[in-house]
Amino acid sequence: MPKKKRVLFAAFEATPFIKTGGLGDVAGSLPAHVKSDDYDARVILPLLGSISDEYRSKMKYVTNYEVRLGWRSQYCGLFTLRKGGVTYYFLDNEYYFHRSHIYGEFDDGERVAFFSKAVLETIRYIWENFYPDIIHCNDWHTALIPVYLREHYNGDPLYDPIKTVFTIHNLKFQGQYNKLVTGDVLGLRGTPAEGQMIHDDATNYLQGAVIYSDAVTTVSPTYADEICTMQFGERLEGLFNSRRYKLSGIINGIDRDDFNPAKDKAIAANYDEKSVFDKKVENKLALQRELGLREDPDVPLFAMVSRLTQQKGANLISALLPEFRERNMQVAVLGTGDAVYEHAIGDFAYHNPENFAARITFNEPMSRRFYAGADVFLMPSEFEPCGLAQMISMRYGTLPLVRETGGLKDTVAGYWDAGENANGFSFKDFDVNGLRNAVDLALHLWFDEPKTWKKLMQNAMAMNYGWDASAEKYRELYDSLLG
Repeated sequence: MPKKKRVLFAAFEATPFIKTGGLGDVAGSLPAHVKSDDYDARVILPLLGSISDEYRSKMKYVTNYEVRLGWRSQYCGLFTLRKGGVTYYFLDNEYYFHRSHIYGEFDDGERVAFFSKAVLETIRYIWENFYPDIIHCNDWHTALIPVYLREHYNGDPLYDPIKTVFTIHNLKFQGQYNKLVTGDVLGLRGTPAEGQMIHDDATNYLQGAVIYSDAVTTVSPTYADEICTMQFGERLEGLFNSRRYKLSGIINGIDRDDFNPAKDKAIAANYDEKSVFDKKVENKLALQRELGLREDPDVPLFAMVSRLTQQKGANLISALLPEFRERNMQVAVLGTGDAVYEHAIGDFAYHNPENFAARITFNEPMSRRFYAGADVFLMPSEFEPCGLAQMISMRYGTLPLVRETGGLKDTVAGYWDAGENANGFSFKDFDVNGLRNAVDLALHLWFDEPKTWKKLMQNAMAMNYGWDASAEKYRELYDSLLG
């Protein structure tokens, strides 16, 4: 039997151990699907203080060693745990990782640098059991791995064959620090990286990864194109255009077993493609009851589960609420974010409780009831590298209404363009006119073309945005690097 190719996923978070956003979902789901007859995939994470004792108690101690970072030499403990058929490695250093917050600490630049260096040192202690042909790095927290690999380990026969893939989940976060850290903290003084990582007179970790990685990916094909433009490139569009030859986009997936309306215990009534038209309305009435809305199966319910920020389009929603009050529709919002949008949406719902509801919190079981009970799911994002909520809403037969950007454009076929082959609604320009027109189109189909509405629901539920297709594309990318 031929030897399996081996991929080591490096990330700062992964479900079920720790999660703050989409990165946690990807690192916790994709490796299990990459595994195949030809591939073995494992994950390496920091042993963060917020990882629960439920998992800590099951971890096995492997060894410990020293990791040099600049002029420092720090302890690193290696633990392992097998979960869901995947082997996870955890790197322990209480000074760097046992903190009250996952991110946002004063020395995050040093913390992630230690993790990146420790990932590479760990290979010395696991290579006989698992030698990675590829290290797949994720976001700026692991951006230094490709840099260190080529600057500190170049010429070492243990490390020279290793290829690196770097995935950008959100370009807004790049890891930018005073350029003095390049020498004092990172230990890269006198190397080519000292100059190549400088951007806007600062050390930019993400820029280093883009330059030094063998392949760079984003989490959707459209986002890969968008970051090459001034509008979305976050001042790095020149860098991406110069590296276009190794840049690609691969859409994320969702766990279809987890997000399954036929089995979801958090919703009022289970259903599938065959029973959706009979059972989904029970979820709608239950959600209206839970939120204190007028119970009416005939009024369309628009839902939003999101961070309440401009990036997510909360400004557009806030601006249009008075107009929505004049239409025959209901709106329910679940999420937290910027105070200005929390107050605007919350106050409007308080004064219009019959048709508007706001829950300024995050409640995962309630979010599932929003997916199952709503008729339309609002995602009017300014930009969206991938987005998972639109895929989840389609899984539950709820039509997404999105702005055409990033992964939203790649996954939602809007009615204006696709007609009866659509699986939702979309608009192009990030302004109130675009959102208003898309909402009015949805209302028109709801009230005047119910047969078309049902066809769109069927289209949405037929979409298969699981991880298998994404995993296959990653394996193809890995194969191209390994020859």
